[in-house]
Amino acid sequence: MKLLEGIRVLDLTNVLSGPFSTLHLALLGAEVIKIENPKDGDLARKLGNQPNLNKQLMGTSFLAQNANKKSVTLDLKSPEGKEVFRKLVATADVVVENFRPGVMNRLGFGYDVLREINPRIIFCAISGFGQTGPDAFKPAYDQIIQGLSGVMAVNGDERLNPLRCGFPVCDTVGGMNAAFAIMAALYYRERTGEGQMIDVALLDSIMPLMGWVAANLLIGHQQPVLMGNDNFTAAPSGTFATADGCVNIAANQQKQWEDLTRALGVPELVEDPRFKERDTRKANRKLLTPLLEEKLRQHPTAHWVEVLNAVDVPTGAVIGLEEALLQEQCKHRQTLQPLNVEGIGEIPFFSLTAKFSKTPGTLDAAPPRLSQHTGEILGSLGYSAADLQALKEKGVV
Repeated sequence: MKLLEGIRVLDLTNVLSGPFSTLHLALLGAEVIKIENPKDGDLARKLGNQPNLNKQLMGTSFLAQNANKKSVTLDLKSPEGKEVFRKLVATADVVVENFRPGVMNRLGFGYDVLREINPRIIFCAISGFGQTGPDAFKPAYDQIIQGLSGVMAVNGDERLNPLRCGFPVCDTVGGMNAAFAIMAALYYRERTGEGQMIDVALLDSIMPLMGWVAANLLIGHQQPVLMGNDNFTAAPSGTFATADGCVNIAANQQKQWEDLTRALGVPELVEDPRFKERDTRKANRKLLTPLLEEKLRQHPTAHWVEVLNAVDVPTGAVIGLEEALLQEQCKHRQTLQPLNVEGIGEIPFFSLTAKFSKTPGTLDAAPPRLSQHTGEILGSLGYSAADLQALKEKGVV
């Protein structure tokens, strides 16, 4: 049995936050039906660095977020499309959308309407700022939220700030938050039989990830300090130069600091009044780093990773994305798994990273071609081949 076996999710989302959310539901066994516009579907189908795939409406951005899903095309503005959607809602457990607030109401499918069709329905709306409030109707992309959340303000150093994260962190965290909320709502429904509406905002979702930084400000009244690759909670803790690159060292505990000095051959620093105590080390990190790097530059990164980890000083190389994805630990964890995509070939996909002992997540199907499952799903609702052809001729599907 799969964890979400028997759960049907209607996925009206586009691009990233919504599809990332429903991807996790699909990996856990839910039947996720993407409801896409009949013309060209999810915008992500055209996004990616491979023009030939974009032309096939199978862009890399789409491929990354849509394994295990089914694709149904449906014009939700047409009377016939609305009728099909009503029938789907009656069979569904969850509806997820990431339109701007108000769009679902204008389509005639706000939560009040959906729960009349299906009282057990769980309706999750994902947006930049939430469904209400002074900014609710403003447009929002990940970059906008990174700026408005304070994320860009706390990244970088005095030379480079503000600085965005190198991937759409607000979209992905918002999607993960939505998946978590949907799972919680399903659990509540199991106990009460009641569905509900979930309002997820990207702005809300990202801010708790800055909890320590925010706590220093809200409780300790300390503004964030731009520290680049240094860790503000301890020293030495950050990125340091070696003979052939960089190494991350996190000597966050006093014993780790003392073991580090012995491993580097500078035990005298332990009693140096500038570095003896945790808080003084933090205050004098700019004096400390060159002293450590003088030793670290004598050997390559691999040497220090082995030597320092051997004495329980947390140490790791700073590697590129390709090397990171192919490292042995990720292979062992099966972080990436291959799937064959018809017309494209075998490509790697991220699997479910939470490992369940009894109900593991599985990659079962490649991301769908646009409208690949329209016939199957509408057929299950009672539409005949002739009905389907008529809907095609009208542009409904």
